[in-house]
Amino acid sequence: MKLTSTLVLRSATCAALAVSLLAIPAQPAAAPTAPPAAPPPAAAGNCKAYGAGKCCSPDVTLHLSRDAVYAACGQTDATFLGEVGSKDTCKYVFKVAGESEDSTYVQVYSPIAKEVLEKPTDPFMSFKKVGKVWVTDKAKSPKAQTQVAGSTGLYMAGRGYFVSVAASTKVCTKNQAIQLSKSVK
Repeated sequence: MKLTSTLVLRSATCAALAVSLLAIPAQPAAAPTAPPAAPPPAAAGNCKAYGAGKCCSPDVTLHLSRDAVYAACGQTDATFLGEVGSKDTCKYVFKVAGESEDSTYVQVYSPIAKEVLEKPTDPFMSFKKVGKVWVTDKAKSPKAQTQVAGSTGLYMAGRGYFVSVAASTKVCTKNQAIQLSKSVK
């Protein structure tokens, strides 16, 4: 029940963010920007896929590496279960004693976008800026409190893309997630 409500709340939050992104009027661009150069391919054997998942794209992992998660969150190869990758997303899954593996992850989402918000907008939570990254601060409603307590969100705007990170507080405390924010590229 808790997992279902968490997933529903996160889906609603993502949908609200997507709607707010689409509702912003287009601003004229000074000049078209070239897409970022493709990162080098991942070294063979460097990937450990989790479950039926596939390895993460180097296009996503270049924004936040597994080693950065290890360093900031105190995780190791011994607690790392694997990664689940898709086109714009990489989920690093960890083993935490007594916890379900569905809720012990650090997930990176970095799509290419024409319009990139400098600051995240979310009707359910507020953000504060820490360095170059926005970090979830407080829930704006009692229903969102569970989500804010269960994971720390990070957001960084780039040129033609943005990086959004959801770090489970079971893997990475809020203070550790703030340290992790320094590694977001």
